[in-house]
Amino acid sequence: MFGKRILILVAHPDDEVVGCAASIARARAQGATVSALYLTNGCLAQDVLWPWQRKKYDRFVATRRAEADAAATFLGLQPVGWAERPARQLWREMPQVFQEIDSALDRYRPDQLWVPAYEGGNPDHDALNALGFKCKTRRSVLEFAEYNFFGGKTRTQQFISSDETARVLSLTPEESVVKGKALKIYASEAGNLSSIALDQESYRPIQAYDYAQPPHQGKLWYERFQWVPFRHPRVDRTRSEEVSRAIAAFMDYAQTL
Repeated sequence: MFGKRILILVAHPDDEVVGCAASIARARAQGATVSALYLTNGCLAQDVLWPWQRKKYDRFVATRRAEADAAATFLGLQPVGWAERPARQLWREMPQVFQEIDSALDRYRPDQLWVPAYEGGNPDHDALNALGFKCKTRRSVLEFAEYNFFGGKTRTQQFISSDETARVLSLTPEESVVKGKALKIYASEAGNLSSIALDQESYRPIQAYDYAQPPHQGKLWYERFQWVPFRHPRVDRTRSEEVSRAIAAFMDYAQTL
């Protein structure tokens, strides 16, 4: 399924490792060139941080960028663009992000895009999946499972529902070691990445989802800790219905393009 000129649309620096580190290596072994377009800086917005952290914001962003550069070198990726928007903002700016993607398609002319699956792991991931779907008529698009909370259980590298188009890569011991090393490059995200499985990766041609509905019933991954009664930067207060409305509005807008 892998293309020859692959562009990974990266919601947050580290998603390229979580979702497809071993797949990148296998695609490159088949002769593919693999590039990455980073569509957020991966850090929370400055005003979301604790007050005493805000003066360190530029340092946080620089650290995440340095980690992404190191991971790209380690994986043999070619970075082709860096957005300055913070994490949790991509889903709110879908028309702008679509223009950035469209410009990258014109400049680099990939024959295949890789995007996160629509699985409720992160609002930015779900929005980027919809953006990838809008590019489906222009080139091949693969979606990669990262993590979800389907059935109230932590699941990584597994689609919520599988079908005959899904492919599961069973990682060799050597590939597992390499992926583990790549994850450790993102030391600033060590706490969030500790649950990522190293034994497989799952991908398939992007599906036609009902983006007006959440990816599954019950709590989504990013809603798990919204019971916390006080504001905490690490708790994403985004509601799934907000994301569904934003994606549906973009899909309506995209029909006019």
